[in-house]
Amino acid sequence: MSNAHFSYVLRLGDNALIIGQRLSEWCGHSPFLEEDIAMANTALDHVGRARMLLTHAGDLEGAGRDEDQLAYLRDEREFCNVLLCELPIGDFAFTLMRQYLLDVYHLHLFEALCRSQDEVLAGIAAKAVKESSYHCRRSAEWVCRLGDGTDESHRRMQSALDELWGYTDEIFAADAVDEAMRAQGIAPPLAELERLWRADVEALLARATLSVPDDNWRASGGREGIHTEHMGVLLAEMQVLQRSHPGLAW
Repeated sequence: MSNAHFSYVLRLGDNALIIGQRLSEWCGHSPFLEEDIAMANTALDHVGRARMLLTHAGDLEGAGRDEDQLAYLRDEREFCNVLLCELPIGDFAFTLMRQYLLDVYHLHLFEALCRSQDEVLAGIAAKAVKESSYHCRRSAEWVCRLGDGTDESHRRMQSALDELWGYTDEIFAADAVDEAMRAQGIAPPLAELERLWRADVEALLARATLSVPDDNWRASGGREGIHTEHMGVLLAEMQVLQRSHPGLAW
């Protein structure tokens, strides 16, 4: 298998792992019990997806690394998740807005990956698309409810959108890995995913009475291992047990 194939699957696994870790921080801190359970279950869906993707990445690499080694024994510069996933959870509005932006992307991505020439990846996508459909429905309902709610909830949702919007371009910035996977029929073209994503997101934001930011600030670097100052702290917490007691398994 090519290095591009390994890198592509690893990126998907890293995105799932890091956003799962972030969402788990809400456990015991959500606004009410039902939402606390929903947030924890969503985090578990992402971590479960990460396990499958990282196991597949390890098989593609062929270097003997399993899901635990890839999750817990890599350093910050070896992770290739997009920056959007690693940002701190912020308030409830920030988390739900980030989830919505990612959920729409994941829904279209995994729908397309169900047709991948990589049969293992297609199988993972078939499971993930069911979860993503629920995730997307839930986060969209919250964006509408809070965006078109009180003055305070609207302000918080708009502020979250303004802060997050500049991180979304990185999701669709195709590089040599993406192009190689598209050419081999393993991954869909990112330009088509972006078109579908923008149509859905802009329609929902209009319903939520939220405005798409018009600034041109764009973040990038995560997929190349260049992360925000928050990533090191996240990894220190996530990896401390494995690094303190080598050999532990999920």
